[in-house]
Amino acid sequence: MSECTHNCDTCGENCSSREGGQPQDFTAKLNQYSSVKKVIGVVSGKGGVGKSLVTSLLAVMFNRKGYHTAVLDADVTGPSIPKVFGLTQKAVGSEDGIFPVTTGTGIDVMSVNLLLPNETDPVVWRGPIIAGTVKQFWSDVIWQNVDYMFVDMPPGTGDVPLTVYQSIQLDGIVIVTSPQELVSMIVAKAVKMAKMMNIRTLGIIENMSYFECPDCKKKFYPFGESNLEQTAKEYDLDILARFPIDPANAKACDEGRIESVENKAASEAADKIEAKFKKD
Repeated sequence: MSECTHNCDTCGENCSSREGGQPQDFTAKLNQYSSVKKVIGVVSGKGGVGKSLVTSLLAVMFNRKGYHTAVLDADVTGPSIPKVFGLTQKAVGSEDGIFPVTTGTGIDVMSVNLLLPNETDPVVWRGPIIAGTVKQFWSDVIWQNVDYMFVDMPPGTGDVPLTVYQSIQLDGIVIVTSPQELVSMIVAKAVKMAKMMNIRTLGIIENMSYFECPDCKKKFYPFGESNLEQTAKEYDLDILARFPIDPANAKACDEGRIESVENKAASEAADKIEAKFKKD
């Protein structure tokens, strides 16, 4: 017998996970004091492609457009969002819930590193506990008047991405990839998982796409020319942007200054995503 995906549209009527023959609802309730209009998951099929950088930059770009943005850091075992925003204070709460930490420009952030005594403490938890923590970030945190929330997902198609897809009502996902030989296979996995969960794919962003010489402005491709157009066409994906390799971005992340970054590609991606929702 095949393993249950908890997507009842694809399983048999005699599946033991069905209750009374009806699809089981895994949706987590938003905190009663919260208001979140749009939720976008930022995903990748593998680690090391700069997913957290893309997540942070999209939140910054939408914030500059005048939207109240937020970042839910679902990468519990590899939380990097607080560092790139330069957050050192801890989240506090009340009997009503937990309050996210707000960045210098007004972006709300929740991450496990905002709850741990030390940011270098490892999160040595099993899958169910990690998945439960992500659900708590949605249900127990008070997200006030958020226009766009970006969920920084862990790489792959494991427990936590599945929990996010099932528990949080995503309005779409953005797939982040890099120009490597395995890109097509990795993207295929992310696209197929989203389809299984009936989640809209907003488009794809290629990070580390090229390096531009600061003197002659010529573009170099250290990872080789990508097959992004071919991959996008094969899976019917919109190309949102190509992010160049930029040492200034890496330095800004290390120093917690992501909100000061000027990134044309990120701005273009934000424009395209905004246009998709306005069209709706």
